[in-house]
Amino acid sequence: MRLWGGRFAGAPDDAASLFHSSISFDQRLYRQDIYGSIAHAEMLCRQGIIPERDSETIVKTLNDILSDIERGALAIDASSEDIHSFVETELVARIGEPGRRLHTGRSRNDQVALDMRMFVKDEIDGINALLLGLLEELLAMARRHTGTIMPGFTHLQKAQPVTLGHHLMAYFQMFRRDYERLIDCRKRTDVMPLGSGALASTTYPLDREFVKEKLGFTEITANSLDAVSDRDYCIEFVSFLSIIMMHLSRFCEELILWSTDAFGFAEISDAYATGSSIMPQKKNPDIAELIRGKTGRVYGSLTGLLTMMKGLPLAYNKDMQEDKEAVFDAVDTVKACLSVFGGMLQDIDFQAENMYESALGGYTNATDAADYLVKKGLTFRDAHEIIGRLVLYAIDKKAPLGDLSIDEYKSISDVFDEKIFDAISVEACVDARRVAGGPSESAVTAAVEQAEEFLRRVKLR
Repeated sequence: MRLWGGRFAGAPDDAASLFHSSISFDQRLYRQDIYGSIAHAEMLCRQGIIPERDSETIVKTLNDILSDIERGALAIDASSEDIHSFVETELVARIGEPGRRLHTGRSRNDQVALDMRMFVKDEIDGINALLLGLLEELLAMARRHTGTIMPGFTHLQKAQPVTLGHHLMAYFQMFRRDYERLIDCRKRTDVMPLGSGALASTTYPLDREFVKEKLGFTEITANSLDAVSDRDYCIEFVSFLSIIMMHLSRFCEELILWSTDAFGFAEISDAYATGSSIMPQKKNPDIAELIRGKTGRVYGSLTGLLTMMKGLPLAYNKDMQEDKEAVFDAVDTVKACLSVFGGMLQDIDFQAENMYESALGGYTNATDAADYLVKKGLTFRDAHEIIGRLVLYAIDKKAPLGDLSIDEYKSISDVFDEKIFDAISVEACVDARRVAGGPSESAVTAAVEQAEEFLRRVKLR
C-alpha cells in the first residue's frame, strides 16, 4: 500500500520504486516504529481524536505485529516502500478501518525523525556498555602492571622510561572521554519530534508531552521545521563513533608494532591472529589490522552524512533517507570492533622482560641525568647542553649511560659525582615521577583508584 497514492494517476516506474525504497535497510527500525505508533495511538485516544475502541484495537494489533516479527512468524515485506508503510499496511490488513486512523496528526517526516532518535539513544546505551567493559579490562591490566617498566616514545623514538600500567591508563582516559561524549550526545538526541508533522505541525490538539513521557524522552522539539529537517544528532553521534575508532586504531597500531620481532613487547593470542598461506612461520595480527582498517569505514559514514546535509534547504528532503545506512553501518562497525578488541586485549601476553630491556637502551634516562645536574645547581639549559655532549660521547662508544665510568662523566663536567648512577637507573627514573598523572608506581596506583571510583559512580547512575 502506498501512503501517498491519491494524487497520482499513473503507476510508479518499477526501477524508480526500487530506487526510492528504503525497506531493505530501515526495516531494522521496526521496533522503534511500532513503539512510536503505540504511543501516538494512545495519545489520539486521550485527546478524543479517535475512538477509544479503535485505539485499543490499534495498540493490541501493533503489539501483535511486534511479537510476530520478533518470533519470526511475520516476515517484513521487501516490496514495501519503507518500514512505516509496512507496519501500517499490516495493521490495516488485520483490523481494517480503525488502522487507517493511526496516521491522524502525523507525517512520515516526524515519524522517521522519532524512529531515528529512539534508535540512536538505544545504540548509545549499547555502545557505552561495551566501552565500560573495555574500561574495566584496562583498569585491571593497569593495576597488574603498575611496576612493569617499558620505554615511552615520541616520534616513535625511545624517549623516557614509563610503565605499562601508565601506558594503559592513557587509553583508559581516551575511552573514558569517548564514554562521556556519548552521554553528552544522548542529551541532545533525547528530544521527542513527533507532533511536528511534515514541517508545520498539525491542527489536531496533540498532547506531545504525553508521547514524550510514554516513550521515555526528556524534552520535546521546540520547532517543527528543525525537528524534521536536521540530523545533527546523527552527525554528532557518528563523529563520536569516529573518535572511538581513532582510539581503537591507535591502540591496534601499537599492538601490531609491539607484536613484531623488532619490538617483542607483546604476543597476540592465536585466537586473534592468522597465518600465511605461503610462509609457515608467520603469525599475523589480522584482527588488529582489520580494526585499524575499519576506522576509515566509519570516517566515510561521517563524511557521507556531512556531505548529504550540507546543501539542504528547510524542511525535509528525500536526501535525508541516506542518513540511515551511514548510521547503521557505523554502529555495526563500532560494536563489532569494540567486542573483538576487548577479547583480543584480554588474551594479550605482555613481555615484561623485553620491555624492561628495551627501556635500558636509547638513552631514555638522559632527561634524568639533566635533572640531576639541575639539582646540583645548574640551569636546565646548561644541564641539557652537558648531557647532550655526554650522550654524543656514549653513542660514539656504543655504551649506555650507566656503563660509563665516573671519570668519563667528569671529563664532560666536574659537577658529576658517584650519585649520578643512582639517579639514572630506569627504576629511579620512573619512581621519581610521582607527580599526579605521572608514571611512577604510586602515581599510577592513585590514577587506577580514581578511575575505579569513576566506574563505581557510573554504575550507580
